[in-house]
Amino acid sequence: MKKYLAEMFGTCVLVLMGCGTAVSLSCGVDTASVVGTSMAFGLAVVAMAYTIGGISGCHINPAITFGVWLSKRMSGKDALMYMLFQVIGAIIGSAILFLLTSNVESLSGTGANQCQDGVNMVGGLLAEIFFTMVFVLVVLGSTDSEKGAGNFAGLAIGLSLILVHLVCIRYTGTSVNPARSIGPAIFEGGAALQQLWIFIVGPLVGAALSAGIWKLIACQCKKTE
Repeated sequence: MKKYLAEMFGTCVLVLMGCGTAVSLSCGVDTASVVGTSMAFGLAVVAMAYTIGGISGCHINPAITFGVWLSKRMSGKDALMYMLFQVIGAIIGSAILFLLTSNVESLSGTGANQCQDGVNMVGGLLAEIFFTMVFVLVVLGSTDSEKGAGNFAGLAIGLSLILVHLVCIRYTGTSVNPARSIGPAIFEGGAALQQLWIFIVGPLVGAALSAGIWKLIACQCKKTE
C-alpha cells in the first residue's frame, strides 16, 4: 500500500506544481510562460523521483506504468493499482489548485489540456502519441537495470520532460500523462472534458510504441554482446 500512496502523493505534487505554474504564468504562446511551465513539470518530476523513487519507482504517470508493465517489469495488479492511485492523486492536486484559483480574482482554471488554436484533434492525438513515445522511451532506457542511468535516472527523466513540454505545449498544452489530464479536466469541464479521450488514448498508444522500441533496441544490444 505504501507504494500506491507514494504514487498518489507524487502525482498530486506533479499536478499541483506543474499545472499550478501553467495557471500562474497564464501559459500560452509567449516564450517566458512556456519555458516556465516546462521547467515546473520537469523539476516536479526530478523532486519526486528523489523523494519517492525508492518506494514506488516514481511513475506518477499511467503512460509510464503502462510502458513498464508491457516491458514485463511489474505485475498487472500493481499496474492497475498504480494507475488508480495516480488518477486519485491528480484529482486531489487539481482540487487544491481549483480551490486556490477560485479565491484569486486574477487566476482561473486548473491547467487542463486541450488542442491549441489551429490544431485539430488528429494533430493533437499525433502529438501526444509521438511525444509520449519519446518520453516513456527515456524512462525505460534510463531505469533499465543493466543499461540504465542509475542514480541519475530521475534527472534524465525530468530533463526529458522539460524538453517534451517545450515542443508540445504549442500543440496540446502537453499531457503525455493521462492522470495529469483527467484531474484538471474534471474541474474545468467544457472542451477539456470533451477532448479528454485524446490525452488518454494518445499517451497510452505512445507508451506501447516505446515499450516495443525499447524491447527491440535492448534485444539487439544483447545479441551484439
